[in-house]
Amino acid sequence: MAETVRTIDQFLAATAQRDEARDAFELENPYLLEVNLNGRVWAKAGAMIGYTGQIHFEREGILEHGLGKFLKKAFTGEGAKLMKAHGQGRLYLADKGKKVRVLHLQGETLFVNGNDLLAFEPAIEWDIKMMRRIAGLLAAGLFNIRLSGTGRVAITTHYEPITLRVTPGQPVYTDPNATVAWSGSLSPDFRTDISFKTFLGRGSGESLQMVFQGDGWVVLQPYEEVYMQAKGS
Repeated sequence: MAETVRTIDQFLAATAQRDEARDAFELENPYLLEVNLNGRVWAKAGAMIGYTGQIHFEREGILEHGLGKFLKKAFTGEGAKLMKAHGQGRLYLADKGKKVRVLHLQGETLFVNGNDLLAFEPAIEWDIKMMRRIAGLLAAGLFNIRLSGTGRVAITTHYEPITLRVTPGQPVYTDPNATVAWSGSLSPDFRTDISFKTFLGRGSGESLQMVFQGDGWVVLQPYEEVYMQAKGS
């Protein structure tokens, strides 16, 4: 369907910034996060598309979060590079047209693919979790971020996500490149189906799968993101 022709005034009215913002994290539209900033927030580096007020930006320092996290990022090639925004005003964040979802953690723990983390409040504690068993085989984007505490977290997905329930005795298997987030109660494992055909390029294309067992949930997107390969792969 062709888009309706608008006058300039109609276009401005339809796309104008909303003035009734109340919450710290609000969706200006499904693809754009508005942060009503009065202090500080962590966001994905490069995600800022605009702001109003007095806001200053700083790249994540090499040792901003301690030597341990720095070494993990150096080892994994973790893609979740962060920037710190501080001041007062309205900050607008987006990531390549992906849909934005805002979650309010209330003492809970959430794991997010590093590539799908858009922003989080400074009260949230975080750490990089490495999947040691097959660390050398994975793409860099598959290393995940553990977020815990009380505060808001914004994640992104390509298109509309689906959440699958995981119950004892009923594991869920997923494509790692389509897996966005999962509950802190789950510890994923991996299953490989690598055969001679796989190495010849005639395999199913699903040779590596994540396996979730226990009691919790997994968020998937209907899109397979392709990540930069891990160092040494």
